[in-house]
Amino acid sequence: MEYSSDFITDINKSPIFDSHSHYDDSRFDGIRDELFCSMHKNGVSGIVTCGCDAQSSQKALDMAQKYDFVYAAVGIHPENLDSGTTVAQIKELADNKKCVAIGEIGLDYYWSADKKQQQIEVFKEQIKLSKELNLPIIVHDRDAHCDTLNILKEYKPKGVVHCFSGSIEMAQELLKLGMYIGVGGVINFKNEKKLPDVVKII
Repeated sequence: MEYSSDFITDINKSPIFDSHSHYDDSRFDGIRDELFCSMHKNGVSGIVTCGCDAQSSQKALDMAQKYDFVYAAVGIHPENLDSGTTVAQIKELADNKKCVAIGEIGLDYYWSADKKQQQIEVFKEQIKLSKELNLPIIVHDRDAHCDTLNILKEYKPKGVVHCFSGSIEMAQELLKLGMYIGVGGVINFKNEKKLPDVVKII
């Protein structure tokens, strides 16, 4: 993976780097500038804000252009297939020095189980794009562990499986592929059984 020297410098100068966020969300309207300034002053050296379709990906790039320590990921989220966004549009948006990943992309059989084949096709297309552009991917996987893992094994991209909820065996396979595993706040839930064991093997 290739990143700009500024990106590497920002990662190294602080222990806090927010690798997955969605600051295009309307809930941040009116407070976004104040929030970013406060975060940067208080030890957050970098932020990656992720797109879910063409519109949110453009917003991510706009934020990245405005703030030196903010970077963008662009992609089509499986829940946003009806947005009309094409992979060609994502490729065009990715041609920006502040774009550091293709994401958030992946499969979601919880909310969008009726569109499995379309999800798979768009996921594969975006992985191919990431390899063409030499960018990592940010993977969304909800109730689609088998298909997600099989596709990642087939294409062998680099990147992270965000908010991991799979098994220890899946985690081990992802690590063999050289991928990273994102652990979300679910680790704190009292009834969460699998994730603590996954964290141990990571």
